[in-house]
Amino acid sequence: MKKIGISLMVVLLSSMNFAIAQDQATNDNGSKWQFRLRGIVVTPDESADIAGIGGDASISTAFVPELDISYFFNENWSVELILATTKHDVEAVGTAAGDIDLGHVWLLPPTLTGQYHFTGGDFVPYLGAGLNLTLFYGVDEGPVADDVDYDTSIGYALQGGFDYMLNDKWFLNVDVKKLFLSTDATINATTALGATVDADVDINPWIIGFGVGVKL
Repeated sequence: MKKIGISLMVVLLSSMNFAIAQDQATNDNGSKWQFRLRGIVVTPDESADIAGIGGDASISTAFVPELDISYFFNENWSVELILATTKHDVEAVGTAAGDIDLGHVWLLPPTLTGQYHFTGGDFVPYLGAGLNLTLFYGVDEGPVADDVDYDTSIGYALQGGFDYMLNDKWFLNVDVKKLFLSTDATINATTALGATVDADVDINPWIIGFGVGVKL
């Protein structure tokens, strides 16, 4: 799956570069900048490999606002920067020490995608692929661990959605993204377990959003 996602991203971005070169003369005919404000639900598709004590990870769903900014090279090709931050409760479940509350952590995952828009009417579907950088901050280690540390993650994203034009400027948007996001977590549980535990955690969230946008 990872190889397929990377291949799709390379093809999409290569095709976008070709289209820009071929269609540069038409770039000034429409709006170059587009802004969307969405409400999103972030649902992790989590799993974990926890050293020593086994078990799995449980990560809560989050509901937050999201802002994205798009720049159009022409009417079909654009790049989009997606900005949001989410708070998730984290638990190690089914371990040799039972279920362990690991508090919560904030994720800041700016994501840049290249998109192709299928134009020709008020209904404008699009597909996209890109890269994601996820920063972990505001960690609360919970009542058991002495400290929890999450490594910064670089992954990739796939995207699909559509805009529905209300007029020449304003539109509605539905968007679905899949982030392929993993991190190495280090759990210092010296007080409770007499050990430090390492975990390889796949978060891989689905992000589903609905919102409104404007072309400038």
